[in-house]
Amino acid sequence: MDPLSGDETPAAQRSIDEAAQLASADVHDVPKSPGGVSLCYSCRRLGGCRMGIVTESLDDDGVVVSELSCSAENEGGIQVAHGGWTAGALDELVGHTTLLRGEFAVTGTLEVRFVKPVPIEVPLIGRAWIESRERRKVFVGASIELASSGAIVASAKAIMVTRDSDHFVKHQRWLQSQVKP
Repeated sequence: MDPLSGDETPAAQRSIDEAAQLASADVHDVPKSPGGVSLCYSCRRLGGCRMGIVTESLDDDGVVVSELSCSAENEGGIQVAHGGWTAGALDELVGHTTLLRGEFAVTGTLEVRFVKPVPIEVPLIGRAWIESRERRKVFVGASIELASSGAIVASAKAIMVTRDSDHFVKHQRWLQSQVKP
């Protein structure tokens, strides 16, 4: 039994049910934040992007342009973002390159370059673009820059892998076979 909800459905079965519900949704109907940001599964419950992305759009050149900032909760060094936040934000940016085109893909690899310490609570601009494709692989580039000057503070290269809509259902079933209660 789930101590918070009182639900007696086993957690593993709830995960499969949630994954099936997600798989049945149209990738074009992904819930969005008030600023129009496509929300991942966890952020849907929060009502906003926990990576600090507040707006996003796909420009005429096919570049995803996002406004974001790192909150003080993700401070690593004095007044700078934790490297994990920076990597997570870049992962979110690269993921939206396919999502905003109506394609479902997951991160296969993510290579992060930390150019300068990323300041917290400062307006930033994220950019992500598709560089090329090879079968199911989508090669993506991304950057985070200071909104005030355009100085790049972090960048990434990623390989996104397009998946079928039942990807998470298959994963939950596999995980159930691996994790013993």
